[in-house]
Amino acid sequence: MSDKNKKIFYYGSTGILTLLMLMSAGMYIFDHGTISETFIGLGYPAYIVYPLAFAKLLGLTAIWTKKSKLLKEWAYAGFFFDFIIALFAHIMISDGGFAPAVVALILLLTSYIFDKKVFGEVYAK
Repeated sequence: MSDKNKKIFYYGSTGILTLLMLMSAGMYIFDHGTISETFIGLGYPAYIVYPLAFAKLLGLTAIWTKKSKLLKEWAYAGFFFDFIIALFAHIMISDGGFAPAVVALILLLTSYIFDKKVFGEVYAK
């Protein structure tokens, strides 16, 4: 695969993932009541909605800025656990709302794999 194609996969998957996370964080902040009810329905406390929105924004910042390899790795890990937990929460209550988590997980893994292929260890630790 050419470097150009690797960059297309990286920026495409990371860009779509970013849009998905910005939309999610925006809903968590601006439609807090509805999202809180959803979280409670999934068995989670409503008080984690705002911190999770903030964490998503921080994670996106870490991934895009590449200022710290450690922070970027933690951001990818945080998103991974967030998506896995969301996936299984929706599966466990059988509400059929697991598709966005699957899509987000695929985008995240694609972004992570192609980040390694495109950038390697170029940025600062």
